[in-house]
Amino acid sequence: MKILPPSLILVAFALVSCQKKVPEQPTKRDWVSAVDISQFPEISSSQPVFKDLQGSPKNFLDILQENGVNTVRLRLWVNPTGTHSGFLEVKNFAQTLKSRGFKIWLSLHYSDTWADPAHQVTPAAWQGLPMNALLDSVLGYTQKVVREIDPDYVQIGNEINTGFLHPLGSISNQNNFLDLLRAGCLAVRQSSNRCQIIVHYAGIQNASWFFQQINTVDYDIIGLSFYPLWHGKSLTELRTKIQELSSAHHQRILVAETAYPFTLDWNDWTNNLVGLSNQLILPDYPASKDGQKNFVRDLQGAVLADPKGLGFCYWGAELIAWKGPQSTTASVWENQALFDFDNRAVPALTEFGLD
Repeated sequence: MKILPPSLILVAFALVSCQKKVPEQPTKRDWVSAVDISQFPEISSSQPVFKDLQGSPKNFLDILQENGVNTVRLRLWVNPTGTHSGFLEVKNFAQTLKSRGFKIWLSLHYSDTWADPAHQVTPAAWQGLPMNALLDSVLGYTQKVVREIDPDYVQIGNEINTGFLHPLGSISNQNNFLDLLRAGCLAVRQSSNRCQIIVHYAGIQNASWFFQQINTVDYDIIGLSFYPLWHGKSLTELRTKIQELSSAHHQRILVAETAYPFTLDWNDWTNNLVGLSNQLILPDYPASKDGQKNFVRDLQGAVLADPKGLGFCYWGAELIAWKGPQSTTASVWENQALFDFDNRAVPALTEFGLD
Protein backbone atom coordinates (compact mmCIF):
# COMPACT_ATOMS: atom_id res chain seq x y z
CA MET A 1 0.00 0.00 0.00
CA LYS A 2 1.78 3.15 -1.20
CA ILE A 3 0.76 6.27 0.68
CA LEU A 4 3.57 8.72 -0.06
CA PRO A 5 6.39 8.39 -2.63
CA PRO A 6 9.68 7.93 -0.77
CA SER A 7 11.17 10.82 -2.76
CA LEU A 8 8.79 13.19 -0.96
CA ILE A 9 9.36 11.84 2.54
CA LEU A 10 12.15 14.23 3.52
CA VAL A 11 10.13 17.23 2.37
CA ALA A 12 7.19 16.12 4.47
CA PHE A 13 9.49 15.52 7.44
CA ALA A 14 10.72 19.11 7.21
CA LEU A 15 7.21 20.52 7.10
CA VAL A 16 6.05 18.48 10.10
CA SER A 17 9.13 19.25 12.19
CA CYS A 18 8.29 22.95 12.10
CA GLN A 19 5.21 22.23 14.18
CA LYS A 20 7.01 21.09 17.36
CA LYS A 21 5.83 22.68 20.60
CA VAL A 22 7.45 22.84 24.01
CA PRO A 23 5.19 20.88 26.41
CA GLU A 24 3.55 22.51 29.38
CA GLN A 25 3.63 21.20 32.95
CA PRO A 26 1.62 17.93 33.10
CA THR A 27 -1.73 18.17 34.87
CA LYS A 28 -3.87 15.54 36.55
CA ARG A 29 -5.92 15.41 33.36
CA ASP A 30 -3.02 14.40 31.10
CA TRP A 31 -0.97 12.38 33.63
CA VAL A 32 -0.48 8.83 32.35
CA SER A 33 -1.24 6.07 34.87
CA ALA A 34 -0.98 3.06 32.60
CA VAL A 35 -0.84 -0.70 32.66
CA ASP A 36 0.20 -3.03 29.88
CA ILE A 37 -2.36 -5.85 29.81
CA SER A 38 -1.68 -7.13 26.30
CA GLN A 39 -2.25 -10.75 27.26
CA PHE A 40 -5.60 -10.17 28.95
CA PRO A 41 -7.70 -11.32 25.95
CA GLU A 42 -5.96 -14.70 26.13
CA ILE A 43 -6.06 -14.90 29.93
CA SER A 44 -9.73 -13.96 30.11
CA SER A 45 -10.68 -16.98 28.01
CA SER A 46 -9.85 -19.16 31.03
CA GLN A 47 -12.42 -17.14 33.03
CA PRO A 48 -10.36 -16.34 36.12
CA VAL A 49 -12.14 -14.60 38.99
CA PHE A 50 -10.40 -11.36 39.93
CA LYS A 51 -10.92 -9.67 43.29
CA ASP A 52 -10.63 -6.07 44.41
CA LEU A 53 -8.49 -4.82 47.29
CA GLN A 54 -11.12 -5.94 49.78
CA GLY A 55 -11.21 -9.45 48.35
CA SER A 56 -14.61 -9.15 46.64
CA PRO A 57 -15.00 -10.60 43.11
CA LYS A 58 -15.17 -7.81 40.56
CA ASN A 59 -14.62 -7.11 36.87
CA PHE A 60 -10.91 -6.89 36.10
CA LEU A 61 -11.15 -3.61 34.18
CA ASP A 62 -13.34 -2.04 36.85
CA ILE A 63 -10.69 -2.81 39.48
CA LEU A 64 -8.03 -1.08 37.41
CA GLN A 65 -10.13 1.98 36.70
CA GLU A 66 -11.34 2.39 40.27
CA ASN A 67 -7.72 2.59 41.40
CA GLY A 68 -6.69 5.35 39.03
CA VAL A 69 -5.49 3.52 35.92
CA ASN A 70 -6.47 5.76 33.01
CA THR A 71 -4.48 4.33 30.10
CA VAL A 72 -3.96 0.82 28.71
CA ARG A 73 -0.91 -0.11 26.67
CA LEU A 74 -1.24 -2.89 24.09
CA ARG A 75 1.44 -4.49 21.95
CA LEU A 76 0.73 -5.01 18.27
CA TRP A 77 2.49 -7.51 16.04
CA VAL A 78 2.23 -7.32 12.25
CA ASN A 79 1.36 -10.92 11.27
CA PRO A 80 1.75 -13.09 14.38
CA THR A 81 1.39 -16.84 14.46
CA GLY A 82 -2.12 -17.21 15.84
CA THR A 83 -4.46 -14.38 16.76
CA HIS A 84 -2.99 -12.94 19.94
CA SER A 85 -1.50 -9.44 19.65
CA GLY A 86 -2.62 -9.28 16.03
CA PHE A 87 -4.53 -6.41 14.46
CA LEU A 88 -8.09 -7.70 14.94
CA GLU A 89 -7.61 -8.71 18.57
CA VAL A 90 -5.95 -5.42 19.45
CA LYS A 91 -8.54 -3.36 17.57
CA ASN A 92 -11.46 -5.15 19.26
CA PHE A 93 -9.90 -4.95 22.72
CA ALA A 94 -9.09 -1.27 22.20
CA GLN A 95 -12.74 -0.60 21.35
CA THR A 96 -13.83 -2.31 24.57
CA LEU A 97 -11.34 -0.28 26.59
CA LYS A 98 -12.37 3.00 24.97
CA SER A 99 -16.02 2.30 25.78
CA ARG A 100 -14.97 2.14 29.43
CA GLY A 101 -13.11 5.44 29.27
CA PHE A 102 -9.51 4.26 29.04
CA LYS A 103 -6.98 5.97 26.78
CA ILE A 104 -5.20 3.65 24.34
CA TRP A 105 -1.42 3.38 23.99
CA LEU A 106 -0.18 1.15 21.18
CA SER A 107 3.28 -0.39 21.20
CA LEU A 108 4.01 -1.09 17.52
CA HIS A 109 6.68 -3.76 17.43
CA TYR A 110 7.10 -3.73 13.63
CA SER A 111 7.68 -7.45 13.91
CA ASP A 112 5.61 -10.64 13.88
CA THR A 113 6.70 -11.39 17.44
CA TRP A 114 8.48 -9.85 20.44
CA ALA A 115 10.74 -6.90 19.72
CA ASP A 116 13.33 -5.67 22.23
CA PRO A 117 17.00 -4.62 22.14
CA ALA A 118 18.10 -8.17 21.30
CA HIS A 119 15.27 -8.98 18.85
CA GLN A 120 14.12 -6.67 16.06
CA VAL A 121 13.12 -9.12 13.34
CA THR A 122 11.48 -7.61 10.26
CA PRO A 123 7.99 -9.03 9.59
CA ALA A 124 8.14 -12.00 7.23
CA ALA A 125 6.07 -10.21 4.60
CA TRP A 126 8.54 -7.31 4.52
CA GLN A 127 11.79 -9.26 4.56
CA GLY A 128 14.03 -8.76 1.54
CA LEU A 129 12.34 -5.51 0.51
CA PRO A 130 14.57 -2.67 -0.71
CA MET A 131 14.70 0.38 1.49
CA ASN A 132 12.15 2.41 -0.49
CA ALA A 133 9.60 -0.40 -0.33
CA LEU A 134 10.26 -0.91 3.38
CA LEU A 135 9.60 2.79 3.97
CA ASP A 136 6.32 2.47 2.06
CA SER A 137 5.38 -0.55 4.19
CA VAL A 138 6.02 1.33 7.42
CA LEU A 139 4.02 4.32 6.18
CA GLY A 140 1.03 2.31 4.97
CA TYR A 141 0.91 -0.06 7.95
CA THR A 142 1.22 2.71 10.54
CA GLN A 143 -1.43 4.83 8.84
CA LYS A 144 -3.85 1.91 8.79
CA VAL A 145 -3.29 1.18 12.48
CA VAL A 146 -3.72 4.78 13.60
CA ARG A 147 -6.75 5.45 11.41
CA GLU A 148 -8.62 2.27 12.32
CA ILE A 149 -7.78 2.04 16.04
CA ASP A 150 -7.45 5.79 16.75
CA PRO A 151 -5.10 5.52 19.75
CA ASP A 152 -4.08 8.31 22.08
CA TYR A 153 -0.42 7.29 22.08
CA VAL A 154 1.69 5.30 19.62
CA GLN A 155 5.20 3.94 20.04
CA ILE A 156 7.21 3.76 16.85
CA GLY A 157 8.97 0.52 17.71
CA ASN A 158 9.46 -1.21 21.03
CA GLU A 159 12.71 -0.74 23.00
CA ILE A 160 14.59 0.35 19.89
CA ASN A 161 18.05 0.73 21.46
CA THR A 162 19.54 -1.17 18.52
CA GLY A 163 17.14 0.18 15.93
CA PHE A 164 14.24 -1.79 14.48
CA LEU A 165 13.38 -3.70 11.31
CA HIS A 166 16.79 -5.37 11.20
CA PRO A 167 19.02 -5.56 9.28
CA LEU A 168 18.15 -2.47 7.23
CA GLY A 169 16.91 -0.49 10.21
CA SER A 170 19.76 -1.32 12.57
CA ILE A 171 21.00 1.75 14.42
CA SER A 172 24.42 1.01 12.96
CA ASN A 173 22.83 1.95 9.61
CA GLN A 174 21.99 5.35 11.04
CA ASN A 175 20.49 6.95 7.93
CA ASN A 176 18.20 3.98 7.33
CA PHE A 177 17.21 3.85 10.99
CA LEU A 178 16.34 7.53 11.10
CA ASP A 179 14.41 7.40 7.82
CA LEU A 180 12.32 4.46 9.05
CA LEU A 181 11.68 6.17 12.39
CA ARG A 182 10.67 9.36 10.60
CA ALA A 183 8.39 7.39 8.29
CA GLY A 184 6.52 5.93 11.25
CA CYS A 185 6.21 9.34 12.90
CA LEU A 186 5.05 10.94 9.65
CA ALA A 187 2.36 8.29 9.24
CA VAL A 188 0.98 9.16 12.68
CA ARG A 189 0.98 12.89 11.91
CA GLN A 190 -0.84 12.27 8.62
CA SER A 191 -3.45 10.05 10.27
CA SER A 192 -4.30 11.84 13.53
CA ASN A 193 -4.27 15.39 14.85
CA ARG A 194 -4.25 14.25 18.47
CA CYS A 195 -2.22 11.04 18.77
CA GLN A 196 1.05 11.52 20.66
CA ILE A 197 4.21 9.76 19.43
CA ILE A 198 6.49 7.91 21.84
CA VAL A 199 10.04 6.75 21.12
CA HIS A 200 10.91 3.95 23.53
CA TYR A 201 14.41 3.12 24.85
CA ALA A 202 15.13 0.27 27.28
CA GLY A 203 16.99 1.40 30.38
CA ILE A 204 18.88 4.54 31.31
CA GLN A 205 22.45 3.64 30.37
CA ASN A 206 23.32 5.35 27.06
CA ALA A 207 19.83 6.87 26.89
CA SER A 208 21.28 10.37 26.54
CA TRP A 209 23.38 9.27 23.56
CA PHE A 210 20.41 7.54 21.92
CA PHE A 211 18.00 10.45 22.18
CA GLN A 212 20.67 12.82 20.89
CA GLN A 213 20.93 10.63 17.77
CA ILE A 214 17.23 11.13 17.04
CA ASN A 215 17.15 14.82 17.90
CA THR A 216 15.92 15.75 14.41
CA VAL A 217 12.95 13.35 14.53
CA ASP A 218 9.46 14.76 15.10
CA TYR A 219 8.02 12.96 18.15
CA ASP A 220 6.36 13.98 21.41
CA ILE A 221 7.41 11.73 24.29
CA ILE A 222 10.60 10.05 25.49
CA GLY A 223 9.81 6.59 26.85
CA LEU A 224 12.19 4.62 29.10
CA SER A 225 11.99 1.07 30.40
CA PHE A 226 13.17 0.66 33.99
CA TYR A 227 13.35 -2.82 35.47
CA PRO A 228 15.80 -3.30 38.38
CA LEU A 229 16.53 -6.77 36.97
CA TRP A 230 18.11 -5.25 33.85
CA HIS A 231 18.48 -1.49 34.21
CA GLY A 232 19.99 -0.73 37.59
CA LYS A 233 19.00 -0.72 41.21
CA SER A 234 18.72 2.99 41.90
CA LEU A 235 15.60 5.11 41.56
CA THR A 236 17.84 8.08 42.28
CA GLU A 237 19.77 7.34 39.08
CA LEU A 238 16.47 7.08 37.21
CA ARG A 239 15.40 10.46 38.56
CA THR A 240 18.75 11.98 37.57
CA LYS A 241 18.50 10.56 34.05
CA ILE A 242 14.98 11.94 33.61
CA GLN A 243 16.22 15.37 34.67
CA GLU A 244 19.19 15.11 32.30
CA LEU A 245 16.96 14.20 29.36
CA SER A 246 14.51 16.93 30.33
CA SER A 247 17.27 19.53 30.18
CA ALA A 248 18.50 18.33 26.80
CA HIS A 249 15.19 17.78 24.96
CA HIS A 250 11.81 19.47 24.62
CA GLN A 251 9.79 16.24 24.73
CA ARG A 252 7.89 15.03 27.77
CA ILE A 253 9.18 11.90 29.51
CA LEU A 254 7.55 8.79 30.92
CA VAL A 255 8.56 5.34 32.12
CA ALA A 256 7.13 3.10 29.40
CA GLU A 257 7.70 -0.19 31.21
CA THR A 258 8.38 -1.17 34.80
CA ALA A 259 7.45 -3.88 37.31
CA TYR A 260 8.47 -5.20 40.73
CA PRO A 261 7.74 -8.42 42.65
CA PHE A 262 5.49 -8.74 45.69
CA THR A 263 7.09 -12.13 46.47
CA LEU A 264 9.90 -14.37 45.28
CA ASP A 265 7.59 -17.39 45.37
CA TRP A 266 5.77 -18.81 42.35
CA ASN A 267 2.24 -19.99 41.61
CA ASP A 268 2.86 -22.38 38.74
CA TRP A 269 5.72 -24.51 37.42
CA THR A 270 6.83 -21.93 34.87
CA ASN A 271 10.16 -20.41 35.87
CA ASN A 272 9.80 -16.76 36.86
CA LEU A 273 12.20 -14.10 35.60
CA VAL A 274 12.60 -12.61 39.06
CA GLY A 275 13.17 -15.05 41.89
CA LEU A 276 16.39 -14.13 43.67
CA SER A 277 17.12 -11.52 46.32
CA ASN A 278 20.07 -10.13 44.33
CA GLN A 279 17.57 -9.04 41.66
CA LEU A 280 15.91 -6.66 44.13
CA ILE A 281 16.62 -3.15 45.41
CA LEU A 282 17.47 -3.93 49.02
CA PRO A 283 16.88 -2.99 51.75
CA ASP A 284 14.48 -0.32 50.47
CA TYR A 285 12.14 -2.54 48.45
CA PRO A 286 11.86 -6.14 49.64
CA ALA A 287 9.83 -8.67 47.64
CA SER A 288 6.66 -8.05 49.57
CA LYS A 289 3.36 -6.32 48.91
CA ASP A 290 4.55 -3.26 50.77
CA GLY A 291 7.89 -3.37 48.95
CA GLN A 292 6.14 -3.48 45.58
CA LYS A 293 3.77 -0.68 46.61
CA ASN A 294 6.63 1.55 47.75
CA PHE A 295 8.57 0.88 44.55
CA VAL A 296 5.63 2.01 42.42
CA ARG A 297 5.12 5.07 44.65
CA ASP A 298 8.76 6.12 44.47
CA LEU A 299 9.12 5.42 40.76
CA GLN A 300 6.10 7.62 40.10
CA GLY A 301 7.70 10.23 42.34
CA ALA A 302 10.90 10.14 40.27
CA VAL A 303 8.87 10.98 37.17
CA LEU A 304 6.74 13.60 38.92
CA ALA A 305 9.85 15.36 40.21
CA ASP A 306 10.58 16.73 36.75
CA PRO A 307 8.31 19.33 35.09
CA LYS A 308 8.28 17.27 31.88
CA GLY A 309 7.50 14.01 33.65
CA LEU A 310 4.29 12.61 32.16
CA GLY A 311 3.60 9.26 33.82
CA PHE A 312 4.44 5.58 33.86
CA CYS A 313 3.23 2.19 32.66
CA TYR A 314 3.29 -1.02 34.71
CA TRP A 315 4.01 -4.00 32.47
CA GLY A 316 2.31 -7.37 32.95
CA ALA A 317 -0.37 -6.25 35.38
CA GLU A 318 -2.58 -9.16 34.26
CA LEU A 319 -0.01 -11.96 34.14
CA ILE A 320 -1.37 -14.28 36.81
CA ALA A 321 -0.70 -18.05 36.63
CA TRP A 322 -3.79 -18.47 34.46
CA LYS A 323 -3.08 -22.00 33.19
CA GLY A 324 -3.12 -23.60 36.63
CA PRO A 325 -0.51 -24.46 39.28
CA GLN A 326 1.18 -27.23 37.29
CA SER A 327 1.65 -25.42 34.00
CA THR A 328 5.18 -25.09 32.67
CA THR A 329 4.15 -22.79 29.79
CA ALA A 330 2.21 -20.02 31.50
CA SER A 331 3.31 -16.93 33.40
CA VAL A 332 6.93 -16.01 34.12
CA TRP A 333 5.55 -12.90 35.82
CA GLU A 334 2.85 -13.90 38.33
CA ASN A 335 4.94 -12.64 41.25
CA GLN A 336 5.16 -9.21 39.57
CA ALA A 337 1.52 -8.89 38.48
CA LEU A 338 -0.86 -6.45 40.16
CA PHE A 339 -2.93 -9.37 41.46
CA ASP A 340 -1.67 -11.88 44.01
CA PHE A 341 -1.79 -15.68 43.91
CA ASP A 342 -5.47 -15.54 44.93
CA ASN A 343 -6.14 -13.07 42.05
CA ARG A 344 -6.72 -10.31 44.58
CA ALA A 345 -5.56 -6.78 43.76
CA VAL A 346 -2.32 -5.87 45.50
CA PRO A 347 -1.74 -2.60 47.42
CA ALA A 348 0.54 -1.25 44.65
CA LEU A 349 -2.62 -0.48 42.67
CA THR A 350 -3.48 2.25 45.17
CA GLU A 351 -0.48 4.24 43.91
CA PHE A 352 -1.86 4.72 40.39
CA GLY A 353 -4.20 7.56 41.24
CA LEU A 354 -2.65 11.02 41.04
CA ASP A 355 -3.99 13.01 44.01
